[in-house]
Amino acid sequence: MSGYAPSEAARRSGFSLDTLRYYEKIGLLADVERTAGGQRVFTDDDLGWLVLFRCLRDTGMPIAQMRRYAQLARDGEHTADERHELLRHHAARVEEQMRLLQHQYDHLREKIRFYERLPGAVPGSVAG
Repeated sequence: MSGYAPSEAARRSGFSLDTLRYYEKIGLLADVERTAGGQRVFTDDDLGWLVLFRCLRDTGMPIAQMRRYAQLARDGEHTADERHELLRHHAARVEEQMRLLQHQYDHLREKIRFYERLPGAVPGSVAG
């Protein structure tokens, strides 16, 4: 088991030190080890959780649902079905958001092409 100082855990996870403290405070990260001097030491397991939290946060999962998932995981294997269902519902929301973004992106690209076809337009530049 490797141990990482908070600054290294922040670097590896892409989260700020403040976010790491917040995630510990609200119970997303549980039982973070400490040195004799009280400094937090993150394990590989903690970093694994942070990778998952990065994915969930970046895909728009609310903190409350992230907390629910983490609690279910700590509660044991008998919660696997509920965790699976929580992730399936989140994935469905992400898919819907991706469809919406693709539709809006297509609209945006069409608008850019419109401006690029105007007389005197410089390809690749968009004005007003």
